[in-house]
Amino acid sequence: MKKTLLTTATCVLLAACTTNPYTGESQVAKTVWTTGIGTAVGAGTGALIGGKKGALIGAGAGAAVGVGTGAYMDVQAAKLRQELVSTGVQVKQEDNKIYLIMPGNVTFGTNQATIEPKFEPVLASVAKVIKEYDKTKVQIIGYTDNTGSIATNNALSLRRANAVSNFLRLNGVDINRIIVDGLGPENPIATNKTAAGREQNRRVEITLINMQ
Repeated sequence: MKKTLLTTATCVLLAACTTNPYTGESQVAKTVWTTGIGTAVGAGTGALIGGKKGALIGAGAGAAVGVGTGAYMDVQAAKLRQELVSTGVQVKQEDNKIYLIMPGNVTFGTNQATIEPKFEPVLASVAKVIKEYDKTKVQIIGYTDNTGSIATNNALSLRRANAVSNFLRLNGVDINRIIVDGLGPENPIATNKTAAGREQNRRVEITLINMQ
């Protein structure tokens, strides 16, 4: 029976081995990893309770728990990547959060808070996925580089975040899910000493937070 349980969990985890298309590295998908862990834990618990038959039942129950924990955000992130290929929007996933990083030069004109018309179809695609996966909180934060006054940058970053929020709301995203803030030059993701770095820092970030 121990050999059977080990084989079951091993097969699940080996099946999860894929190549990350963004890094080229071998990886185990989180959805299947949690499924494998759930299977092993469930099988072990079932074995203690009901021998071989209990182990098989426990393995199935554990796998279901694993899928429920990991799949929701994994599938949502995969759909967003599919929708946002070649748009300039970065999609990053960490733990139970998905980060969408939208460069300001793609989304807005210089010192403007009106969404560029060419970017509206991209945000519409984002809204479509966010509406489908309604178990997430939607945090929208605007950022700037460090040129200009703090007051000006804070106000501009908030206007841009609100512009994105309003667009998502008008495209069907429930306003009660949305949190908006503008943090100006805080939390830079690149150096402000170069034009290229400042361009990266002028951005709006949407963070999708799992509420399950």
